[in-house]
Amino acid sequence: MNGFLCVRKPAGMTSSAVVLRLRKRLPKGTKIGHAGTLDPDAAGVLPVMIGKATRLFDLITDKEKVYEAQWVPGIETDTQDLSGQILREEKVQIGREELEAVIPRFIGEIDQVPPLYSALKRNGKRLYELAREGCQVEVAARKIHVDGIEILGRAEGGSWMLQIRCGRGTYIRTLCKDIGGALGIPACMGTLVRTASGPFTIESALSPEELESLSDWEPVLLPMDYPLAHLPRITISEQAEKQVRCGNRIPEERIEGPYKPGVCSRLYLGDRFCGIGALSDGEIHFDAMLLE
Repeated sequence: MNGFLCVRKPAGMTSSAVVLRLRKRLPKGTKIGHAGTLDPDAAGVLPVMIGKATRLFDLITDKEKVYEAQWVPGIETDTQDLSGQILREEKVQIGREELEAVIPRFIGEIDQVPPLYSALKRNGKRLYELAREGCQVEVAARKIHVDGIEILGRAEGGSWMLQIRCGRGTYIRTLCKDIGGALGIPACMGTLVRTASGPFTIESALSPEELESLSDWEPVLLPMDYPLAHLPRITISEQAEKQVRCGNRIPEERIEGPYKPGVCSRLYLGDRFCGIGALSDGEIHFDAMLLE
């Protein structure tokens, strides 16, 4: 079994726990993993890779993600969301115009300091482990990219719902905290739902319970090339099947139809997806041979 499952992770479950739960339904030794960790209290789209699809991790985690986040003004916590201990609290009311005035500062390439309560590692230990031990750790800022922030409307207690489109490595709870900082107030994140991760959307996502109720996952298993439509396609002649299966370099004359040299591409043996690679120096070089 090779391909992707679009899973709807519930709040209160870690991404790793979802994978462990699904692993029990797979033949022993089948590789499985998730693409893009969601915090335990967050819900939404969690792409799960099965079998050879696990080799495509780096190609799909960089795709744009879409979140619906509750921005909560007036509360600062140690985890930057409502699950943490309150460090500061103020009674504030932020109107739409005030929020709209500062949001543009957080669109585009910006610097963000990852939260101490995160899964990033320092000297072999997770930052959240160090935080729980009371260690003071200085975390350096890094570049992230936010494609857009839209105000969806009011939520409970004077909070606001935001839709955020961003790239890999963005911490939405930190973004909520920093928006508050731009307004001169404490702020944190409330609820968080990831509604899309690349082509995987919440409309087509299935919960772990729904997947467990199915006797066969083949009908809902997405093909390995499903999240790779953004890559150009190179079609290789069926006559080169033996070379393809060995992952050998394929001479340029075995290419059928148009192609783009020097660019990471989807490779097809006729109509069958067979891997990832690029054409250079007159040959196709495989980065991964994925023919089933």
